[in-house]
Amino acid sequence: MIKVCFVCLGNICRSPMAEGVFKHLAAQAGRGAEFHVESAGLGGWHVGEAPDVRAQKTARQHGITLTSTAQKFNAKDFARFDWVLALDTDIEDGLRRLAPTPAEAMKVRLLREFDPQANGDLDVPDPYYSDAHAFEQAYAMIERSCANFLGALRDKT
Repeated sequence: MIKVCFVCLGNICRSPMAEGVFKHLAAQAGRGAEFHVESAGLGGWHVGEAPDVRAQKTARQHGITLTSTAQKFNAKDFARFDWVLALDTDIEDGLRRLAPTPAEAMKVRLLREFDPQANGDLDVPDPYYSDAHAFEQAYAMIERSCANFLGALRDKT
């Protein structure tokens, strides 16, 4: 089983959408049982909370229900995952500093590395202080990235 964790700042907007999208795409491809997928935040402000209602609404408009509860990513979590996918470069930097070993730091990648439309911009902008359009834009980036990440994992197995 491949273990994946999507990480953003507070685990209520971007990373829960990424978790939901990836699970949905894997299930549609008949590969859901191959993965254990979670999401987390670098900060612990929202631990125990459901995803932001705007993230839930955006996902629901695409046929996806977000069921995760916010949790904080800790150094010990590196041992639990094969892939730790950061939603922006600040999160990537924070995760690499948090990693207990260089080998575990190598598990950290930017989700948009898998987005064919990234054009060098590897951040999924945080829509928290923005509007519904920003959530939709973040969703589109996440969906493209997750689809290509799933394809990359298929090609490696």
